[in-house]
Amino acid sequence: MIEKVIIMGAAGRDFHNFNIYFRDNPRYKVIAFTAAQIPNIEGRLYPPELSGQLYPDGIPVYPEEELAELIRLHKIDLVAFSYSDISHIEVMHKAALVMAHGADFTLIGATYTMLKSSKPVISVCAVRTGCGKSPTTRKVAEILQAQGRKVVVVRHPMPYGDLKQQIVQRFSSYQDFETHHCTIEEREEYEPIVERGIVVYAGVDYGQILKAAESEADVIIWDGGNNDTPFYFSDLHIVLFDPHRAGHERLYYPGETNMLMADIAIINKVDSASPENIEIVRKNIETYAKKAEIVFAESSLIVSQPELIKGKRVVVVEDGPTLTHGGMAFGAGVIAARQYEAAEIIDPRPYAAGSLKDVYQKYPHIGNVVPAMGYGEQQIQDLQKTLDQADCDLVLFATPIFLPGLVSVDKPTLRVRYEYQDHSEPFLKDILLRRMEKK
Repeated sequence: MIEKVIIMGAAGRDFHNFNIYFRDNPRYKVIAFTAAQIPNIEGRLYPPELSGQLYPDGIPVYPEEELAELIRLHKIDLVAFSYSDISHIEVMHKAALVMAHGADFTLIGATYTMLKSSKPVISVCAVRTGCGKSPTTRKVAEILQAQGRKVVVVRHPMPYGDLKQQIVQRFSSYQDFETHHCTIEEREEYEPIVERGIVVYAGVDYGQILKAAESEADVIIWDGGNNDTPFYFSDLHIVLFDPHRAGHERLYYPGETNMLMADIAIINKVDSASPENIEIVRKNIETYAKKAEIVFAESSLIVSQPELIKGKRVVVVEDGPTLTHGGMAFGAGVIAARQYEAAEIIDPRPYAAGSLKDVYQKYPHIGNVVPAMGYGEQQIQDLQKTLDQADCDLVLFATPIFLPGLVSVDKPTLRVRYEYQDHSEPFLKDILLRRMEKK
């Protein structure tokens, strides 16, 4: 008997799970994907070019809000949950909904859809969105390059556009961002790596992507998304922890799985977190991830002219996903504003335009900051209008890229960047090279 399936996703893990687990499996008939977390990714078709011989017409993508109706309408047998950074309790609420409408609910094992590479793979993952994976990926690449290794980064998928054009994406120049019509969110992940002369791959089909990356790499770095587990088997699994959200390492899916699999556990942001919270995280790692070596690190702020902040009324723009499904109320920009004595951090919510209003309503925990949302042209325009309307002296951009290059703001601006920095011994470089030597 063929089981009818819906895959719950957010344009990333869901497509990978389909490609590896369901696509060529005659036991299953995938009726639909559902979409959550990311705006405007529903209403698309997972195309025949990707869906395989069993799905010559492709597979539709519906909003997750229609899940119960889809289960009833199609008499679904199985719902596969396939996205990340969601609390354990919310996962079970969704399971209850699915089971109440007559379908089974499943989570696919972390290693079941991992692909094996012919090259060494180091994965950089986290227990929550916004722990500092990207700066850590850059640090790992720097360490390996200093050893004469050719590094290629494979980034967790962000295929928010035309899927037929995003099967395999290679980024090595700014022109590639234009060619692939990258959103702000994509550029924030790819651009800081490409700036360092490192090739980045992403897309939809991570089997094809792996072959392409292997053709030009000595070592592959898997740069994770949200708190998802890697798509490739790792020779070394690095996991980031955030003591500003102490305890979350045991409360969110699949971040806890990452913790349990960790070879190196990096407690980041120890320069701005409380000692009590750092200790909570440390004890959880020592209790539940006994094989992991612990490293203490900082997200070191880099501000070219910090004196411009003092005494100013500032609007702070922070990384969007860190604030939204990452659950943070603030980030590096707020820390910089406080550290360099801004007179006031202006509440931007009264000035929010268009889709930014919806973001604040959907994520009421967000504090006096602007999430750098840019999943489409209209949202970029809404971001620009919000900043134009805000009554302030200075806009602090604390995102991984220099947003004024994409968003025109008729106000003084200042960039706040952050990079990985060891806080104390043992240092990441020493552990990384020692472990790689053993492998």
